[in-house]
Amino acid sequence: MEASVINTSRYEHGGCVPYTVRPLSSLQFQSPRYVSLFRNTNRNPTFLRTTKNSKSVAISCSFTGNDAAPPPAKLLRRILDSPGVHQGPACFDALSAKLVQNAGFPFCFTSGFSISAARLGLPDTGFLSYGEMVDQGQLITQAVSIPVIGDADNGYGNAMNVKRTVKGFIAAGFAGIILEDQVSPKACGHTRGRKVVSREEAVMKIKAAVDARRESGSDIVIVARTDSRQAISLEEALMRSRAFADAGADVLFIDALTSKQEMEAFCQVSPLIPKMANMLEGGGKTPILNPLELEEIGYKLVAYPLSLIGVSIRAMQDSLTAIRGGRIPPPGSMPSFEEIKDFLGFNAYYEEEKQYATSTSQQLLSSKKDSSRNPFSGIWSRTLRIKITGRDGFEKLDLRIPQNYQIYCSEVNQIDPSGILMVAGFLDGITNIVPALGGVNIKELLDDAAEEIGGKLLLDFNDRMGDRIQVFLE
Repeated sequence: MEASVINTSRYEHGGCVPYTVRPLSSLQFQSPRYVSLFRNTNRNPTFLRTTKNSKSVAISCSFTGNDAAPPPAKLLRRILDSPGVHQGPACFDALSAKLVQNAGFPFCFTSGFSISAARLGLPDTGFLSYGEMVDQGQLITQAVSIPVIGDADNGYGNAMNVKRTVKGFIAAGFAGIILEDQVSPKACGHTRGRKVVSREEAVMKIKAAVDARRESGSDIVIVARTDSRQAISLEEALMRSRAFADAGADVLFIDALTSKQEMEAFCQVSPLIPKMANMLEGGGKTPILNPLELEEIGYKLVAYPLSLIGVSIRAMQDSLTAIRGGRIPPPGSMPSFEEIKDFLGFNAYYEEEKQYATSTSQQLLSSKKDSSRNPFSGIWSRTLRIKITGRDGFEKLDLRIPQNYQIYCSEVNQIDPSGILMVAGFLDGITNIVPALGGVNIKELLDDAAEEIGGKLLLDFNDRMGDRIQVFLE
C-alpha cells in the first residue's frame, strides 16, 4: 500500500497545519488499519486510519485550545474512544517510562512484576506494598506526559483499602488503575497456585473503586481484572467480567486466558466495554497475537509486561560478562556518553541554567576562560606508551602517543580550558583499543605522575587471556 502521510502540528490559535509529507511505506505498520501517532509538542494522540484495500489516508488532529495539558485520565479516555487497538509497553521506573514515551507510544502501563524485580530484586509474590507502588508510580508519572495505567495489585486489602488505593493512585498522577481479585499474597497471574476472593467481594471492591473516583472528583480509568480463569474456570471469569462491567468498570481484563477461542469468548462479554489483553512475553499461558489479530478479536488495549525488564536483564548480564572478561561492552550495544547525557536532559539543563546565572558565577566562568594553565600540559609534553605482549612472547601492540600531541591539547584548550574533557575523551578511546584497561583509572595514574621527572611504568599486569599489558609514561 502506497500513500502519503501528512503529519500535523498545531496553530497557536488552534487547528492543524500540515508540515511534513512522507511516503506511507516508510512507516512501520504493525496493523494495516490503524496507527496511533503521538507528538511530544502536542501531547495528544493523533490517530491515522487506513483501509486494507484503498490508498486513502485520513488524519485527525486533537488538541487543547491552550497550553494547559489535559488531565492524564482524559488523555487515556481519548485513546479508549479512538479506533483500533493500542499498544502499551510496561515500564518499571522513570527511565523506562521516558523511553516508552520517546519511542512514540501514546500511553504505558506499570508492571508490578517488573517493579518488584527492579526495586526489590524479588519475585512478584506480594512483597510490594501500597506505599512502595505509589512512590514508584509518582516518580514515573512525573517523568512523562503520556498517560500511565498503574498496577494496583488487589487493592492491598478489603474494599476500604481499595478506596484508599484509588485515591492514592489519583494523587500520584495515574491515568488508570488495574485492580484484581486475587487473595493475599497475590502473585503474577501466569504462575501456579492462583486463588481469588469470592465473586461478591470482588464486585464490591470494584464498586468501592468507583465510589472513590467519584468522591475524588477524578475521572481515573478503572481496569477490572480477574484471575479466576486459572483459579476456577473460564465460565467464572466471564461471569465476573460481566459483574465488573455492571459495577462501573471502564475496562475489562481476564488474565492468563489459554487460547484464541477463550479470548474471543471474553470479547463478546459486555461488548460496549473495552477489553485489555496481556501479551506476556517469553512463555506465558496466553498465546501471543499481533495487534491486528487482537483488534479483530475485539481488544482495545494490549500490555507487554516483560519486554523492557527482560531485555534490560539480558543486556546487563552480557555487559557484566564482558567486563569480567577484561573487556567493555561493544560500542553497538550501548549508546554513547553524549547520547546518554542528551536523553537524560543534560544539554537542556545547561541551556536553562543560563537563565539563572548570577554575577558571581559569571565571574567564575570568565576566570576559567582566561586561564591558560592546563593541568595536563606537563603530562602531554612526554610520551604515553602502551605495550601488549602475548603469552607466547610475541609483541601484539606497541602504541606511542608522541610529544606533539601537546599541540592538539592546546588547540582543544581554547574550548575546554581545563583540558579535562579532551583528555577524558582520549582515554575513553584507549579503552576501546585495549579493553582490559576499561576498569583502570588511567587519568588518576597520569595525575600522580605529572610532577615526576623521567620515565615511569604506570601499569604492568596480565589480562584474563594471559597477555601482558604495560603502560609507560616516557
